[in-house]
Amino acid sequence: MTGLISSDETLASKSFIRDYLSVTRDIIDLLSESDIEAAVTLLEKTRVSKSRLFLAGSGGGAGHASHAACDFRKLCAIEAYCVTDNVSELTARTNDEGWDTSYQNWLAASNIRRGDCLFVFSVGGGSLTPAVSTNLVLAAQAAKQAGATVIGVVGRDGGAIRQIADVTILIPPVSRESVTPQTEGLQAVIWHLIVSHPRLAANQAKWESLSPTTR
Repeated sequence: MTGLISSDETLASKSFIRDYLSVTRDIIDLLSESDIEAAVTLLEKTRVSKSRLFLAGSGGGAGHASHAACDFRKLCAIEAYCVTDNVSELTARTNDEGWDTSYQNWLAASNIRRGDCLFVFSVGGGSLTPAVSTNLVLAAQAAKQAGATVIGVVGRDGGAIRQIADVTILIPPVSRESVTPQTEGLQAVIWHLIVSHPRLAANQAKWESLSPTTR
């Protein structure tokens, strides 16, 4: 009958779910805890020096950057900004100056300087040749030239960001078929881990702050 799912389709669906979650577990087991700890240390130094944290990504990474900027400000008491949150400025810079330099020029207008930190989310880490995610690569280069530090949470081989960054958390590509969703999904896990870390967490999230009887 039309609209009914066959037993073969049900089995295929269950197999896909099982395989996807299995890959996620494998990736988590391969994550470097020392690299995550290094990122926490760098962010702790950023807060202690009363410097600023800038977050950047494209596509899903831009969504991560916006959400993470909120969490770092609210939960960690770090002055944090997302490069892409002002859509008027972003589209004006892209229209007038070009996409490649839009993030770089945004950071320049923000007077990024020594002590500040740029936190980048990227699936592949970008490249200048061939040109892939060049906006992120140029932004990272500009941050380093200004004396700021750079953290990257990246997949695949880490790309140019891994070569530029002070700290890189690499999400290894266990399955070529799911590199993008696995990387982006675990990027969210990693930043939530970081903002919850006892060395950074200054405030509890809403639900954790409620008494057990009111949750």
